[in-house]
Amino acid sequence: MDEFIARGFAATRLDDIAKRAGVAKGTIYLHFKDKESMFEELVRIVIVPVVARLTALPPPAGSVRDLIEAFAGNFLKEVIGTRRGDLVRLIVAEGPRFPSVADFYYREVVSRGIAAMRALIELGIARGEIREKDLARYPQILVAPAMIAVIWQSLFARHAPLDAQEMLRVHLDLIFGERSTT
Repeated sequence: MDEFIARGFAATRLDDIAKRAGVAKGTIYLHFKDKESMFEELVRIVIVPVVARLTALPPPAGSVRDLIEAFAGNFLKEVIGTRRGDLVRLIVAEGPRFPSVADFYYREVVSRGIAAMRALIELGIARGEIREKDLARYPQILVAPAMIAVIWQSLFARHAPLDAQEMLRVHLDLIFGERSTT
């Protein structure tokens, strides 16, 4: 992971990974057919379990907003400002040049997260908690603040720190209406 994050997908060489790991390059080929398969396994180990934990939250006893806040809070803790966030930024940056990597990430991570968000939105609509029914067609809107926070953290945090938790609260107020303070 350190090599991919430091150099990017394109510039990372299996020789450098082997050297960092203290093994011969041939040893890598005993486990992986190429750099792409190694990167995919890295995503499976580092990111996929987080998505599985986040999307396997129990059915909400409280409001859908409460469940989404819990989901987002866990995402912020597990991804923003961590090496996982660095990995997500790497995929965002290099995915257009490596469509197979982007396709893999979509299948293993994005599609699962979007399906979970869509299910929560549909539950919120059915319960009357979300008035805008078209939100279910665009669950990306719900997770947009999390992606902005991941990108902002690496590019602009030193200039203008972002309170991702507060940004999320404002975003959810727009979707659900402001929380009553009583």
